[in-house]
Amino acid sequence: MTDKIKLNPNNTWFELKTTDEDWNNADAGLLESMLVQLNLIRAFEEKVLELAAEGLVHGPAHSSIGQEGGAVGSIITLTAQDKVNGSHRGHHQFLAKVFSYLRPDGIRINDEFGEDLENALQRTLAEILGLAQGFCKGRGGSMHLQWIEAGAMGTNAIVGGGVPMAAGAAWAQKHAGTDAVSITYFGDGATNIGSVLESMNLAAAWQLPVCFFIENNQYAISTTLAESTAEPRLSARGAGFNITSWKVDGMDPLAVHLATQEALAHMRSGKGPTIIEADVYRYLHQNGPYPGSVFGYRSKEEEEEWKKRDSILQIEKHLMARGLATEEQLKQLRERSLSIMTQITSRLTETIEGGKRKIRDDLWPSEDFVNVGIRGDLKELEGAQTFEESTYTLAKVKRKFIDAVASVMDRRMELDNSIVVMGEDIHRLKGGTNGATKGLKDKYPDRILGTPISENAFTGLGCGIAIDERFKPVVEYMYADFMWVAADQLFNQIGKARHMFGNQVNVPLVLRSKAGTGTGYGSQHSMEPAGIFATNPGWRIVAPSTPFDYIGLMNFALQCKDPVIVIEHVDLYNQSGEIPEDNLDYQIPFGKASIRREGNELTVLTYLSMVKTSLEAVEETGIDAEVIDLRFLDRASLDWETIESSIRKTNNVLIVEQGTQGTSYGAWLADELQRRYFDWLDQPIQRVHGAEAAPSVSKVLEAAAIAKKSNVIEGLKNIMRDKGEPV
Repeated sequence: MTDKIKLNPNNTWFELKTTDEDWNNADAGLLESMLVQLNLIRAFEEKVLELAAEGLVHGPAHSSIGQEGGAVGSIITLTAQDKVNGSHRGHHQFLAKVFSYLRPDGIRINDEFGEDLENALQRTLAEILGLAQGFCKGRGGSMHLQWIEAGAMGTNAIVGGGVPMAAGAAWAQKHAGTDAVSITYFGDGATNIGSVLESMNLAAAWQLPVCFFIENNQYAISTTLAESTAEPRLSARGAGFNITSWKVDGMDPLAVHLATQEALAHMRSGKGPTIIEADVYRYLHQNGPYPGSVFGYRSKEEEEEWKKRDSILQIEKHLMARGLATEEQLKQLRERSLSIMTQITSRLTETIEGGKRKIRDDLWPSEDFVNVGIRGDLKELEGAQTFEESTYTLAKVKRKFIDAVASVMDRRMELDNSIVVMGEDIHRLKGGTNGATKGLKDKYPDRILGTPISENAFTGLGCGIAIDERFKPVVEYMYADFMWVAADQLFNQIGKARHMFGNQVNVPLVLRSKAGTGTGYGSQHSMEPAGIFATNPGWRIVAPSTPFDYIGLMNFALQCKDPVIVIEHVDLYNQSGEIPEDNLDYQIPFGKASIRREGNELTVLTYLSMVKTSLEAVEETGIDAEVIDLRFLDRASLDWETIESSIRKTNNVLIVEQGTQGTSYGAWLADELQRRYFDWLDQPIQRVHGAEAAPSVSKVLEAAAIAKKSNVIEGLKNIMRDKGEPV
């Protein structure tokens, strides 16, 4: 007969409940300050709903009414260095962090609110209304609230999307030698999201000081907790990752506060992450001013039972029981909170005919602001040393492409202690799967981070590190196809962050990845990603074709304060080229393409491994084509001047890329070229690209799926034929 040995998790898991003794011993100033914050947040949310009902809030109004106690109780003693982020329902978290930042010593019941609090409330409401004076200049609205100075990293409209970033901020706090922490807030629905679970695992493995704060409001829109998970005690997730966890009544702000104090002590002492699950209840539907019972997924009786436990009522009861506040004082606090919101609203709106309100016209952002801040202004590049391979006259040596990759990273990490590299297996195998990080783990053991297989988590962690700006993350994907695993972090978070938050944050992150086309690794390891990144805002894209250019382009990427993807190609790794003998510090001139071959008959635009292929095809056909290595591929960085000059000369264009038709970079580029240079074209732009299908493992089918020299030769001949000059 088998032996069955019961196994117990290694983590500690508490349920914390307050007693009358806890309330009697609680600091009076703490209770008063919590009550003031709760009243201000409640009055703020009620005003948002009032304006939403009048049609003045463009977009959703996710009210936190009923959930304020969890935010206030957990945030009230945080320092300015501690950071928080939250979800789409995040007004209360944002305001609680702002209040604690502005008034670190608390706010007593009879204190004047003051200009600082009033201004913060006005800027928050203005942001929700989409106005220029908002914290994100009207771009963030209700779901994207950020004030970096106060430690509010930004709320997030993607369920669970901001959690990896909080882990990144925690990594930066720890690596900088501080005892500061991060708290990331999310709802019960997000506990089933991969990015949340991946981040818990990574934070536990690396012992990061981040608290995963679960606001368990019982419903994911209208889907009940029982329908979503077999374990309704969501803090049980901690057992799977060995994370110390607490479960509390979130309607009891003192219980939340006491649990958070224990969690903070745990994290500040270097013991790693924590989980706090706070049972709360949103009094209203997912969005708008109506209760959930109106929509039929919960009962009025259930709603009333939860309201009897309201966090404001609980603190009021105990303050009066201890003789610390009178009923009249509490009434006045409520009235003052409502009054300040009425005053603020009157500054943002005006009354029109019929007694209706409208937003004041002079408060909207200018339409000219629409594209400002998609990327930075590149002032950081001023004074950079730049060289071109064709004109470099000092001593050069021949090196493999992959050795140039490792050498330039070594040089930058030697000179810049802020650079940290992360990715799968980069700390093993003598430099990862291709040797790109060769020797770096021995020299920089704390800054070469071998990650779990969880692209979503470590990419988002990199985003959090980047926004913190004390460190510069370099994230490596073993293959470009893996970007789809982390697509939320790449395109919803990293690429949009600067613009979404009003052009007030830099995102200095470098993503390295390779196109594995031609390796026999099949459909999920062969993608060339330029076309995807080119059609998503915020990214800069570089694609080096020689070792010399790789060094210069990587140096640009590491100095740039925008996110940059450096695309490599596996076919180039073992090819050799010349690099400077004694200089690894130069950059390629920003936004400059390289004319690899001058010609007059047609213009070939290409990049990566297809540069060499195109040059060989041109030589074999004898066609007098001009071959341009684009190098910078994104819209804002592309060398339009060189392209235009060539098109004006040749009047014919062939775009050459290796990747598949569906994710084609050339499709976007052809459209843009025809819009810009239509009058100079003698015929439609022609393209060489791979098949519609992703490459297969079969050598024959793989070769049929990707563009190769024979396809380029055919493309060149087709253009000459359509010119009336067949080859």
